[in-house]
Amino acid sequence: MQVQIRRAQKLDTGDMAELLNAIIATGGTTALTKPVTGDDLWDWIVEDGDQGAWNVAEIDGRAQGFQWVGPNSALPPDACDIATFVREGQTGLGIGSKLFDATRAAATSLGYDWINANIRTDNESGLTYYQSRGFRTYGGKEGHVLDNGLVVDKVFKRYDLK
Repeated sequence: MQVQIRRAQKLDTGDMAELLNAIIATGGTTALTKPVTGDDLWDWIVEDGDQGAWNVAEIDGRAQGFQWVGPNSALPPDACDIATFVREGQTGLGIGSKLFDATRAAATSLGYDWINANIRTDNESGLTYYQSRGFRTYGGKEGHVLDNGLVVDKVFKRYDLK
C-alpha cells in the first residue's frame, strides 16, 4: 500500500467530501457540522488561490486524507490555519505524517512563518496528532458555539516554520 501525496485537484473533491462527511457524521473531531459537497470544497480551494495549499493523500487512486493550509483574517498575515482529515479507519498508516511533510513545505513556500491549529479540546486524536508534529499550545477559547449549537472548548497550537 503506497501513499501518494499531491496537490488536490477538482476531480479529488468528491472523494474528499465523502471522507469529510463521514467524519462530520461521526462527530467529535471537527468544528464542521454540516455536510459538504465536492463543489463546496472546490470553491474553498479556488477562494484560497495562491495563499493556500490543499494536499491529498491517495492510495490506489482514492483520496484517503487531505490537509489544508491557508489564510485566516483573525491571524496575522505571516500565519496560516491548518486542517487535517483522514478517512475513518485509515489512521495510523502514516497518512497524516506524509501530508504534514508536504503541507509544511507548501506553507514555507507560500511565505508563512507559522501554522495555527484550532483544535476542539474533546478531539484527543487531533490534539495528539498536532502535538506529535511539534505544535505547541499558545492559547484557547472556552465556550465556542458550533453551527449546530454544540458548545466546545478549543485549544490553539502553533508550529513555527522558521
